[in-house]
Amino acid sequence: MEVYLSIILRTIFLYLLMLVIFRIMGKREIGELSVLDLVVFIMIGEMAVIAIENTKDPLFHTVVPMVLLMCIQITLAIISLKNKKFRDIVDGQPSIIINRGKIDEEAMKKLRYNFDDLMSQLREKDIRSIGDVEFAILETSGKLSVLEKIYDPKQPKTPAKNGDITVPLIMDGTIEEENLKRINKTNLWLRQELKKQGYRDIKKISFCSYENGKFFIDTQD
Repeated sequence: MEVYLSIILRTIFLYLLMLVIFRIMGKREIGELSVLDLVVFIMIGEMAVIAIENTKDPLFHTVVPMVLLMCIQITLAIISLKNKKFRDIVDGQPSIIINRGKIDEEAMKKLRYNFDDLMSQLREKDIRSIGDVEFAILETSGKLSVLEKIYDPKQPKTPAKNGDITVPLIMDGTIEEENLKRINKTNLWLRQELKKQGYRDIKKISFCSYENGKFFIDTQD
């Protein structure tokens, strides 16, 4: 019975302590946490779990390193605010994934960021087609900031705004056979259509999508 009571009291105490620590460290959205934030949060969480399980170990042995981590984090945050070079080293810099409508494959490779990630985050922004994107910037938090192309308001809406969802047909030089089946097209049809537009080598195409009878094609840099 004493063991269970000790676990309950430790859990309540460490829960309250973690609330205080995280409040002191500042409010941040989960998606905006830096690498340092994540490391500190994970370490503090692990310490709390171990302290709850090891009822024979004095709480003081856990509280001290937790408070120390909090102090280190606050110190690094202050340095980061005052020193841009330090901030760039710790948090990194935003990367332009789409620059004036052109996909930057080299930037994607450096970040280990693939076309599935890109399409997923564009859909989260309610963007149907890459062809509608002027700039896409991957922030240090992992979020994708998107600036859409500005169309003439006098012109009717483009098909991308009121048509079907974009279907990727080629990614990283490989034909997506399953997506071809979804639109009732064949490998031969795709190759013939690309040849008409001057693209003979599939391997040189980093991304190709199809929507409302129109292709969006981005070749490898």
